[in-house]
Amino acid sequence: MDKNDIRKELPKLVITDIDGVWTDGGMYYTADGDVMKKFSVRDGWGVSMLRRHGIDTVIMTGENSEVVMQRARKLSIDQCHIGVRDKLGLAKSICEERRISLQDVAFIGDDINDLPLLRAVGLSATPADASDYIQREVDYVTQTRGGQGAFREFVEKILSDGGLLHATVEALLPL
Repeated sequence: MDKNDIRKELPKLVITDIDGVWTDGGMYYTADGDVMKKFSVRDGWGVSMLRRHGIDTVIMTGENSEVVMQRARKLSIDQCHIGVRDKLGLAKSICEERRISLQDVAFIGDDINDLPLLRAVGLSATPADASDYIQREVDYVTQTRGGQGAFREFVEKILSDGGLLHATVEALLPL
């Protein structure tokens, strides 16, 4: 399969890593030790685009971060899993609950801990700034770097290849 030609059938679920995908992978600390992350609002629109087609977004990150939980709440993402050590195992459990297979799942991740799940899902992606060995493992490499709308680009690619991007954008336009 050509890395830029992904399947036309829409996934039933999209799982996303956060650090290095929705963020630039940096960890920002205040003098008091509080952690801050910068998110791109573009990625939030990606969640809305998927929701328009009845596709849920699940966040799955190895970091144990309340900031990520806050972002998920803001976007009304019901399943946000932090501190995950075994992403593949958790994804299998989620698929069982939903009565779908891993082949029905799209996942975007960017690092070593994402590889088992990237290798197992029906559609995989990574941001442009992921390591070369990660890029070689996935179906699609975004042109966008992590933290700059890579998740949104992946969603737009899924919808475009499914012939739904234009209609989705039009449906989300303000009145």
